Amino acid sequence: MNQLSPDELKKWQSSGKDFMLVDIREDWEREVYNIGGEHIAMGELMSRVNELPKNKDIVLYCEKGIRSVIAIQRLEDAGFNHLFNLAGGMKAWKQAE
Repeated sequence: MNQLSPDELKKWQSSGKDFMLVDIREDWEREVYNIGGEHIAMGELMSRVNELPKNKDIVLYCEKGIRSVIAIQRLEDAGFNHLFNLAGGMKAWKQAE
């Protein structure tokens, strides 16, 4: 599984790299703090899989990086290959600020 550190994600964002950022946390978590991207809660992910591109890098994030690992495993089973987990999730992102 591909892991992306908060610093690496910031480099992707600042370089203009073409990728999709997906927040899989619950609504209330996103309202407290988020770094943007599409919001598709984990419970809705597989029913909304058609919204995700198969030919583009996708970075998934959650609070600690655990739920996003599970989400990536499910997406890999559905045929997605260009998936990255934000290592440590929002917790690591905040620590890196």
